[in-house]
Amino acid sequence: MLKSFGAAALALTCLAGTAATHQGPDAEMLAQRTRGRATAPITIYEVADFQCPACRSFWANTEPALIKDYIATGKAKLIFVNFPITQLHHNSAAAHEFAMCAARQNHFWPVHDLLYRHQDSWAELKDPSAYFYQLADSAHLQTDSLKACLTSGVMRTLVASEAEAAFRAGIRSTPSFIVNRALLTGAAPISAWKPILDSIYAVTQKNAKR
Repeated sequence: MLKSFGAAALALTCLAGTAATHQGPDAEMLAQRTRGRATAPITIYEVADFQCPACRSFWANTEPALIKDYIATGKAKLIFVNFPITQLHHNSAAAHEFAMCAARQNHFWPVHDLLYRHQDSWAELKDPSAYFYQLADSAHLQTDSLKACLTSGVMRTLVASEAEAAFRAGIRSTPSFIVNRALLTGAAPISAWKPILDSIYAVTQKNAKR
């Protein structure tokens, strides 16, 4: 489903607005959870839940082509927005906190990929902490720094605030994607993405020539 959406409101509320409650130069961790060039003309906000099966489907089936055809070519950049749906997925908040602590070590995307790749292994655990530390070893994270981050609760609060802000902005399901000012919901195949992105890219190039 594609419709007009207040992308600017989401960006400012979810990503910039967190600075009001989280101090420090790495408070929002935007660069660490962005794929692609900062100058890319298309901005895609991916609002996702690490325990969501549909989000995993997007990661496995659509994202590789999106990276190859649009992000690696400089046409688009992708920014990850935390939206754990804790009412449905009891381990999702812990997974997002883990990923954001990994972001502090510039390892967000390796952990992002590991969480989706092994989703079936941790999703139903009573306590996924030990499993997440196994994934941390696979991602070559510094254990002491990871423990300190998780113990502090800073990223837990950031994730919760970001999810709340996204909900207030109108997000109701995962995965959801804000592409410039359009909302695309669900794990759509790359065939659904191509006409949208190609059209937006053509407009940006036409405007750039004016």
